[in-house]
Amino acid sequence: MYTPAEVRSLTPIRESVERRSSLPDLRDVFLCHAWDDRKDAAKELHDLLESNNVTVWFSEKDVLLGTSLLREIDKGLAKSRVGIVLVTPSLLKRISAEGIAEKELSALLARDLLVPVVHNTTYEALRDVSPLLGSRSGLSTAEESMADIAAKLAELVAL
Repeated sequence: MYTPAEVRSLTPIRESVERRSSLPDLRDVFLCHAWDDRKDAAKELHDLLESNNVTVWFSEKDVLLGTSLLREIDKGLAKSRVGIVLVTPSLLKRISAEGIAEKELSALLARDLLVPVVHNTTYEALRDVSPLLGSRSGLSTAEESMADIAAKLAELVAL
């Protein structure tokens, strides 16, 4: 039996589980990003996509406390229509180190719809680390705002 204080402390976890259970199984996009970008550029892109009515698999909200990160990523990859890779200097380092981002990228490269979004780096730097991803047509924040990129991605998944 839980005390009232213990019940209150479990409320955010319970609400998170309830919120997750109401989410549709299929998402419009899977957002691949470096851990270092989760509170900045990745969060910004996530929020902008959702404001454009795009359903996003985003590890920051979709991996519950105590669950297997790799298993949840695997499920997210399987249940997303389009892969978006937020390419930043941090992601380029993570891919080279063969961490989780590299595993996500490997799975996403097997898909037909994979869009790189280059942010604070260049396509040349991307091609040096991942020629396959660098060969995909994508978008760059050097040319467009993150809001405009999110709107274009929303148009893509609306098709």
